[in-house]
Amino acid sequence: MTQAFRVEFVPGVTPDKWLRTWATRFPEAPLEATPVDDGEALAHLRDGSASMVLVRLPVERDGLHVIPLYEEVPVVVVAKEHVIAAFDEVDIADLAEEVLLQDPAQVPEWAQVAGADVRERAAAMPPMTTKQAISVAAAGSGIVVVPLSVARLHHRKDVVHRPVTGVAPSGIGLAWRVDDEDPRIEDFIGIVRGRTARSSRGAQPATEDAREARGSGDAGGRHTSSEGRRQDRGRTLPQRGAAPRRRASRGTGSRRKGRR
Repeated sequence: MTQAFRVEFVPGVTPDKWLRTWATRFPEAPLEATPVDDGEALAHLRDGSASMVLVRLPVERDGLHVIPLYEEVPVVVVAKEHVIAAFDEVDIADLAEEVLLQDPAQVPEWAQVAGADVRERAAAMPPMTTKQAISVAAAGSGIVVVPLSVARLHHRKDVVHRPVTGVAPSGIGLAWRVDDEDPRIEDFIGIVRGRTARSSRGAQPATEDAREARGSGDAGGRHTSSEGRRQDRGRTLPQRGAAPRRRASRGTGSRRKGRR
């Protein structure tokens, strides 16, 4: 029996469409898709537990091929009654007085604008998972900055999320080992890239995909897949006919955009 082809994906990534395409195109080729924590994704890839992983960039690329796929909008998660909930969008500078409930290394832009006392209070917080941090934020004790898909994944009725400007977007990439020559890797890449079933394997062989993966930076190439482009359009473009959003300010220099 052919060994199952295992693809893992980190929280927030939704590969459902690609998996359905695989099932239709290769019904005799089993594929196991499994969610994995961010911290375990590369370990599973390197030890052979997974053939490919959809990871959040940047990652350590030694011994790996990585193709950037798309980027996500960063958002801040706060309690429903928090003052930030009154705005459509905030700038990272507006969060300088808010306690970050996660490792500041994950949001270096916040660390650059926060005062020493706020950074001290944030450092005193115990290590938490994203789910735990959002639970604490729901109580009004601080904020969490995550990609939009992660905020949706951990959504609660007592929190809201708002887009944050001044924070680098989060990239999603597809990674596999440089020494893995399984032909199914090329097949999955073709699906993610939107190639049709009629496209021959020779149209863009795995060596070309690998060459691009080696030559592209983790932050490069917004949306190399049609799926990624659709995700971005749905998240960033305003609704047609929407009235201009009012801008509101809590103080000098604030760039918060007020909700209608």
